[in-house]
Amino acid sequence: MALFGFLRKDEKEILDRGLVKTRENVFARITRAVAGKSKIDDEVLDNLEEVLISADVGVETTLRIIDRISKRVSRDKYVSTSELNGILREEIAALLEENKSTTDISSGFDAPLSAKPYVIMVVGVNGVGKTTTIAKLAYNFRKAGRNVLLGAADTFRAAAIDQLKIWSERAGVPMISQQMGADPASVAFDTVKSAVSSGVDIVIIDTAGRLHNKIGLMNELSKIRRVMEKVVPEAPHEILLVLDGSTGQNAFEQAKQFTAATEVNALAITKLDGTAKGGVVIGISDQFKIPVKYIGVGEKMEDLRIFDRYAFVDSLFGDRS
Repeated sequence: MALFGFLRKDEKEILDRGLVKTRENVFARITRAVAGKSKIDDEVLDNLEEVLISADVGVETTLRIIDRISKRVSRDKYVSTSELNGILREEIAALLEENKSTTDISSGFDAPLSAKPYVIMVVGVNGVGKTTTIAKLAYNFRKAGRNVLLGAADTFRAAAIDQLKIWSERAGVPMISQQMGADPASVAFDTVKSAVSSGVDIVIIDTAGRLHNKIGLMNELSKIRRVMEKVVPEAPHEILLVLDGSTGQNAFEQAKQFTAATEVNALAITKLDGTAKGGVVIGISDQFKIPVKYIGVGEKMEDLRIFDRYAFVDSLFGDRS
């Protein structure tokens, strides 16, 4: 039985459409990897290793997956190549579970919140889809019946404030902002304070995306956190790092930089619909042991999906028979 049993048809179609390039790339290469072979042997495993690396799963994670499959083949003595897709599904889903990259998709954007307001600080370099991800989050939370408030704390670029304002209007949620060059921490403080006084459910704070000075970035993010804590003691409850999945290995480097600068506890991986490198989701989850909470599989507001390992793996390797 397909693991998609609990997904609505439209949700399944959105995910399938968004991962089509990666799926086609992986399928074609796996077909070539097993051509002329009846069982999984060392040559098949070597070819499979190349397939996973080409999908930007990453070398270390790929070797871990190959090792798991190799041990399984040794234990079961004879494993046919026709079973390879099923084994890959199971081992990758298990790996994602071990890395706590699992979300109860049935709870969706209306899942119970651990605090009110629940404060999300969004970080990531410019160009990864950070602003649109914030807008999509806001839209989906609002659609689920939440009151949402945005804070434009990326005051380094005037365009960032203007862009977030446009997207906040599209999402139908209010925004707190100041002028370009204002203290980002001041914007965050005003936003959280306003959220408390008006009974807002969720606060989403945008931050600057520059990486050229890691110490400066760390200091700025730490200051933003300190001032928010004065209003809501445990804020931010979530530090969400947005990564561009289409950049492959560069996304790994960005994750390394930001996890060193602040305590990232959730990931959003965007632009998976435009790339054959969707395997980056698996690799980043495995390397950084941080849950992938959202994936972006298209430009529409509904195309930001809550990440579910079963749905992702089933979509990546196609429908089961």
